[in-house]
Amino acid sequence: MSTCNQDIRAIAKEHGVMLWEIAERLNITDGNFSRKLRRELSAEQKAQIIEIIQSVAAQHAEQSTATAEQ
Repeated sequence: MSTCNQDIRAIAKEHGVMLWEIAERLNITDGNFSRKLRRELSAEQKAQIIEIIQSVAAQHAEQSTATAEQ
């Protein structure tokens, strides 16, 4: 049995973004987000989540840069 939304999970992992961070941006609990991932998402939902992943990853990079400069 394959897991649904492997692409979303892989992209998040690749960018170092935790699933709870995505859930927070969607204003849902991490448990609800995990349940949402049990069924394959629509292309529109995936696009929205990928944008969130990129945004959170960029925020992580900014924080890393700011910390390194101190």
